[in-house]
Amino acid sequence: MDYEIMNLGDVTLQSGVTLPSAFLAYKTYGKLNEQKDNVIVYPTAFGDQHVQNEWLIGSGMALDPEKYFIIVPNLLGNGLSSSPSNTPPPFDRAHFPQVTIYDNVRLQHRLVTEKFGIQKIALVVGWSMGGIQAFQWGATYPEMVERIAPFGGIAKPWPHTFVVLDGMRAALLAAVGFDASKLNQLTSADMRAVGRVYAGWGLSHSFYREELYRQLGFDSLESFVVGVWEHSFMKMDPHNVLTMLWTGQHADISANPSYNGDFDKALKSITALACIMPGSTDLFCTADDNEYEANLIPNAVFNPIESNWGHFAGRGINSADNKFIDDNLKRLLALRTNG
Repeated sequence: MDYEIMNLGDVTLQSGVTLPSAFLAYKTYGKLNEQKDNVIVYPTAFGDQHVQNEWLIGSGMALDPEKYFIIVPNLLGNGLSSSPSNTPPPFDRAHFPQVTIYDNVRLQHRLVTEKFGIQKIALVVGWSMGGIQAFQWGATYPEMVERIAPFGGIAKPWPHTFVVLDGMRAALLAAVGFDASKLNQLTSADMRAVGRVYAGWGLSHSFYREELYRQLGFDSLESFVVGVWEHSFMKMDPHNVLTMLWTGQHADISANPSYNGDFDKALKSITALACIMPGSTDLFCTADDNEYEANLIPNAVFNPIESNWGHFAGRGINSADNKFIDDNLKRLLALRTNG
C-alpha cells in the first residue's frame, strides 16, 4: 500500500447521515518544514486516485517535493477513502450515503490540522473535481489558504455540466432498467457505456477531427474509444462512480451554511491569490463558466490553457499543456501573499 489512512471516526455528513468509521486515504510527498508553511494540498478528481496526480509532482517542477510538503487526499467514493466498495453494511454499495464536496473539504481540513498541525496552506491545486475542491477550500477556509489554482475545474456544476454528468449516470442506470431497487446488481461491465458517453465530452471536436489519438498509439477511432474510455471505466466500481457523480452534480461551493446558496458571495469571499486555468476547448467545464467565476474572485487571474485536448488538457497527457500548467503554478507560488 503506497498511501496512508486517517481514521475519522463516526462522521456526520452534510446530509445529516452519520457515516460510521469514516476514513481518508492520502499520500504525502516531501517534508513539512519547521514553520509548517510549505504546504500544498492537491485533491484528486472524479475517478482518480493519488497516483493519477503524480505527473504534476517532481524535482524542478512547481510542486517540488524538495521544497514543499504536498498532501494528496483521495476523494470520498474513489475506492481508497470511504467508498461504497469498502464500507461494510448497512452503508455498502448502493446504500452509501450522499457526500458533498463540502464534506470532502471539511474532512481534508481535519487531516491537515489534526494530523499535521498545519494552519497555513501555500496552495490548493486540482484538476476537474479536484479543481472544485480548490475553490471550496478557498471559500470555506479563506484565512488559511494563500493561493488556489483550479485547472479544468469549475466552482459549481453549471446547468450544462449537470446534464453531462446526468448522461453518464443514465448510461449506468439503464443497465438495470432505471430500477433503483436493482442497483446492487450493477457490475463493472456495466461501466462500458459510461465510458463511451464520457468519450464525447472529455476531449474536444478538434482532438477527434485531427485524430490526435494517434499520438497515443491508437490507429483508429474505435481502438481509442475501446482502449482508453471503455477500459478505464470498466476498471471502476459502478457504485463508487454513482457516488462520485452525485458529488459532482451537487458540488456548488455555496451549498453550505456559510453561504446558503449565494454563489456570487462565495466567490467574492475567496481571498486567496487565484490562477484559474480552464481548457480553452473544454466542452463541459467551460472557459466561459470559469471566466464568470474568476471575475468575482478579488485576486484571480484567468488564464485558459490553449489546447485541443478539451477537458483532458488538465490530465497530464499532453506535454505542452503540462508545461503551461506548471509554469503558471511556478508564477503563482512566486507571488507574495499578505499572509
